[in-house]
Amino acid sequence: MDGSMDLRQLRYFIAIIECGSFSRAALQLNVAQPSLTQHVQKMEAELGAKLLLRGRSGVSPTEEGALLVERARAIIGDFGRIREEVASVGREPSGTVRIGLPTTVSDILSVPLITRCTDLYPGLKIIIAEAMSGFVVDWLTTRRVDIGVVYAHLSEPELRCQPLLQEELVVLIPNSEKSGDVMPVSALSDRRLILPSSAHGLRNMLDTVFEAHGLDLLPVIELDSYSNIKRLVEAGYGCSILPFHAVAREHAEGKFGVMRVNEPELSRRVYLVQDESRPPTRAAQIVAQLIGEMVGELIAKGNWPGARDLRRLQPDGESRVD
Repeated sequence: MDGSMDLRQLRYFIAIIECGSFSRAALQLNVAQPSLTQHVQKMEAELGAKLLLRGRSGVSPTEEGALLVERARAIIGDFGRIREEVASVGREPSGTVRIGLPTTVSDILSVPLITRCTDLYPGLKIIIAEAMSGFVVDWLTTRRVDIGVVYAHLSEPELRCQPLLQEELVVLIPNSEKSGDVMPVSALSDRRLILPSSAHGLRNMLDTVFEAHGLDLLPVIELDSYSNIKRLVEAGYGCSILPFHAVAREHAEGKFGVMRVNEPELSRRVYLVQDESRPPTRAAQIVAQLIGEMVGELIAKGNWPGARDLRRLQPDGESRVD
């Protein structure tokens, strides 16, 4: 490769992949379609690889094309961050910070974080994307987000994991079945359980716990929506295991009972993650610090029920079930 590929070509290629066709990409970019075709042909010649598959429904990337678009997004993102950071030297902090959050974390953290950041640093823009923890990890490794919050310690050497908090997990019991305040984990194997599917991080953690105790985890209903799980428990279709903060309001309203688990106690850790393979921007450093501060405030004020502040622990503490 002789280095002739430029940022404009990379942007064009990303648009073609995201639009799924040359014609739609041409309209979006306000570029003649033959010009886009020529750019792709030059890129294929330079790389010595076919980048696109053409079909009746449009275009899709080859394996080489998928790798290129992944790297191109990272390069374009890095270039934008460089430009923003250089422009902000000696001025009030500015720029864009992209954050990936699990939905359960976003429900508590996003609005307080955005309002605090806007009040203190009006030149900063936060973009928050929500998904299950596994998707947030993918966004981090492909540089689609600058900061991630996840529910598991990550082994990738370039990712720095800082413990934020520990969430208590509790058993949701239909009001007609509640009998006591605490139960051992072994008692759950006899219950009709309604749990997230195996694609969900919480389910993976519970599978590990049950296996370690020689127990089978065989839910009668599987779905990834916490709100629907709670509705099914309220209607008496079974029990579930969820973070206490996600059920505290409904429990206080008397919609279902809550029992804590012992032998062992169930909890999971939440981590702030950043990619150390590249220096963080000033804006990302500020927002990462704000996330930690907001987590501490929310826990101290009782706005994150069942959570314990872990920010004083050393980075890269391992995830565990207490």
